[in-house]
Amino acid sequence: MKRARASEVIEALKERGFHYSGKDADGWFTLTGELARNASEQGIRCEVALDPDFFALPRVRLLDIPKHFPAAVPHIGAYGDLCYLAPGSIVLNIFDPVGQTIACLDQADRVLCQITKGELVEDLVEEFFAYWNGPNCLFDVLGDIPGRQHCLIAEGDDGLHWFITDSVERTTKKIDLLGLKVTRSPPPTYRIKTTAMPRPNPRSWPPKTVNDILEWQSQLDRSCRRKIHERIQLGEREKRICILIFIDSPLMTYGFAVIYDRSKAKVKLADRRDTTFGLKVLLLTAMRIDDQYLAQRNIPGMRTLAGKRVGLIGCGTIGGYLAEMLCKAGAGTVGGKLTLVDFDKLLPQNLGRHRLGFSHLLKNKAVAMVDELQRLSPGIEVEAIQRDARQLALDDFDLLIDATGEESLGHWLCDTTPRTVPMISAWIEGPGTAVRAMIRTEDVSAGCYRCLWHGNRRGELRSVVGDVPLLLAGHGCEGLYVPFPASVSVQAASLAMDLVLDWVNGKSSPTLRTRVLDTTQTAAAADCDLQPDAECPICRS
Repeated sequence: MKRARASEVIEALKERGFHYSGKDADGWFTLTGELARNASEQGIRCEVALDPDFFALPRVRLLDIPKHFPAAVPHIGAYGDLCYLAPGSIVLNIFDPVGQTIACLDQADRVLCQITKGELVEDLVEEFFAYWNGPNCLFDVLGDIPGRQHCLIAEGDDGLHWFITDSVERTTKKIDLLGLKVTRSPPPTYRIKTTAMPRPNPRSWPPKTVNDILEWQSQLDRSCRRKIHERIQLGEREKRICILIFIDSPLMTYGFAVIYDRSKAKVKLADRRDTTFGLKVLLLTAMRIDDQYLAQRNIPGMRTLAGKRVGLIGCGTIGGYLAEMLCKAGAGTVGGKLTLVDFDKLLPQNLGRHRLGFSHLLKNKAVAMVDELQRLSPGIEVEAIQRDARQLALDDFDLLIDATGEESLGHWLCDTTPRTVPMISAWIEGPGTAVRAMIRTEDVSAGCYRCLWHGNRRGELRSVVGDVPLLLAGHGCEGLYVPFPASVSVQAASLAMDLVLDWVNGKSSPTLRTRVLDTTQTAAAADCDLQPDAECPICRS
């Protein structure tokens, strides 16, 4: 059937003037023909490669790049590859290979016609990363101060890795976690900030010499050009072999190495006194691994927990997963701190639905969770407190979270914790019947966890219609427990995390949120803003 489908597509493309030319190294079917005939007298010769299973987008590569094209062309890679659709932006119909292939080819033709007419030039800014190709440098810079940075060269089984950082201590932890060993003397490294969005120089690309870099930066930001030149001249005076320069732009961080091969340096400008113009440069790709970027990447335009003091009480079945989510949202970074409170140990019966595993068995849950978080994100500031929360002063947090699921502790926290400290509670009802989360804000006109308890006693604001099912497993009074799978714990932690992200972004409504997981039950209360209860001894006072 696969051969039949392929032959149908090849036959359909033949009617478009494309001829089968065999298979490439990946086993894809290749055809050659012309695109952009409407924009060019002769069209542009291209190679189209087709996935034998028709799961992936057809690849389009220009075989002859027109001479009138500038040095940098939007959506055309260094080897003539045409980017006409973003992977994942459409869903391919595997049951209509002919139709989907023709549609892709039409889109490629439209994009190439626009390029030929000199359109899409502004796309060079958004696509800049595709035009700046070079070895990767792992960029672990949290601060906002330009100037001299640290460079660490680490060696592993797969070769050398370059790390740029403003904190040797933080980055060394990450290097150790990767199993690498810091070696060799690093070159001087500088960071320069610019407000200019980078875009390739259409007259000459990619830059090969210092002269090319300076001419290009003159078009973007003359102040940045001057700073680059000063750093390069300083390296010359200090008799450096190499220096690294990274430019921090609003779009991305990009960099290059200047190679001081003085025997081969050629001066191409009128000012022959400055021999640095002819020095060769090596483009470098900055891959950000700083904690701020890792937390921000998946929630663009939103605030993270960076810089916040967050306290999490309970590192059990909910708190373990929630601690990891808090970490991934920036808790403990950029001057913030994550504090985990739990006096209990991880026991064998916890392993079936806990974030921690066998390697942490019989260890304190808070301590073990700190170890795990530092393994996941070595740069975070996180502390474990192995004590009962009732023995602590809990007023020095920007946000306090109760993930214990213990109702009496929730009431105690509401009574003893200052109203100025926002507090989120998360819990599971019954054997995974529902998960709930609520926030007590600084607003005294809003209700608290104890208010909900009073409402529930009167049959108000319950999660499901009727009573929550009671189900116990185990044997004997000491061995009884409420059974539910780990997926319920994850959903409770996720609901709480949604509330955390809303809080840090200035939105706490609705303050009470419920997700009914048992499909045999009927939800009783919609998400709402909890009001103070007249019977609540905390809010009434």
